[in-house]
Amino acid sequence: MRKILGTFALIFAVSFSGCSSQALSAGESAAPKVVHAYLVGAFMTAEEVSAKLTEAGFEVIGTYEVNKKNKLQTVVYTNAALKAMANKPGRGFAALGRVLIDNKNNKISISNPVYFGKAFMQDEADYGEMKKVKDALTTAFTGLTEASDKWEYAELSDYHFMVSMPYYQDSIVIGEGKTEALLQKAELYKKGKSHLFTLKIADGKYLVGYDLGKRTAKFPEKIGIENAGLLPYTILIENNEARILAPKFYLAVSYPQLTMGQFMKIATVPGAIEKDLSKPFK
Repeated sequence: MRKILGTFALIFAVSFSGCSSQALSAGESAAPKVVHAYLVGAFMTAEEVSAKLTEAGFEVIGTYEVNKKNKLQTVVYTNAALKAMANKPGRGFAALGRVLIDNKNNKISISNPVYFGKAFMQDEADYGEMKKVKDALTTAFTGLTEASDKWEYAELSDYHFMVSMPYYQDSIVIGEGKTEALLQKAELYKKGKSHLFTLKIADGKYLVGYDLGKRTAKFPEKIGIENAGLLPYTILIENNEARILAPKFYLAVSYPQLTMGQFMKIATVPGAIEKDLSKPFK
């Protein structure tokens, strides 16, 4: 965050979008101009959400406590279509879907697979396939409405919070070594207390869910618990590397209405996230 603090005087002169519209490929011509990040529905318990997902053909990976104080949980799921899309170099983060159970505000919030699919798949995104996943969710969870968080679909291929901030492709290597050895380190660190799940996307390609430190994980309380479904954080292990999405990218794309003032409230969090997730690979 030193770069942010060092350029604080320039904040008000910088454009937050930091990107221009991208031309859509022929296969993506049906995509909407603007896509909402979350789909909001009536409150359900984690058990009810899991049952709905299973009935709709999704594989429920598990339910995880995000914030004990505000009774927030995330149900993490996948399916064959998500894993197939994510089975490309560097695209494994797209293999998961998330549903936030918000007990405080009595609602659920589903991460839109079109929004996050485009953000994570970039120019390799297939709108038609992502729309099928979204349609399966809207059929299973009737009455969903779109959250106010939104971004231009084409611009998600080049998303960053502002000038000097990282893009999707600026993911961070936090460990190097044989893929299986890295996976073992992630799963066994501190007797597995921080490891939440391992999703095998394909041979030699894994997405690991990991618990952040208790202090680090409190940041949604400062910028909005309604989008806390971005946790748990994930680590992509493939090609003898363990990588994470740059926190300054992942937090911003998960909070597309984030202001610079809010970002400054969590100035130390991106560094803390990288530190927490790097520990198993030291």
